[in-house]
Amino acid sequence: MPLSENEQRLLEQIERALVEDDPKFASTVRSTDPRTYLLRRVRRSAVVFLLGLAVLVVGVVLNQVPLTVILGILGFLMMLFAALRGAADLRRISGRDTGGRRPGGRGRSKGRSRTKASFMERVEERWRRRWEDRS
Repeated sequence: MPLSENEQRLLEQIERALVEDDPKFASTVRSTDPRTYLLRRVRRSAVVFLLGLAVLVVGVVLNQVPLTVILGILGFLMMLFAALRGAADLRRISGRDTGGRRPGGRGRSKGRSRTKASFMERVEERWRRRWEDRS
């Protein structure tokens, strides 16, 4: 949902104040690419997945029953966690994970996102009128 004019002005004022207060921090925040962070998380997930696979294989190779079960479960859980986390990060990189945050709702059915967007537009318009009436 796009920001209203008032919200955009407030955001610009906050950004200007940040640049004036701490220009070094502001430049660091601007130069940081979220995709780099997500790619790093995908790589870590791949490493954790491989470690989980290694733990699972070691558990299978050992012939001690309680240790085999524990290592098997631990390896499986590591692989599952890494796969789910990596898949979520890959969706975020590709832009498919909207979670209802972006207009258009590429991940949801179009009829539902249009209804939701129009509802939100109506609510926003009512809110704007309410504040204009008070001023």
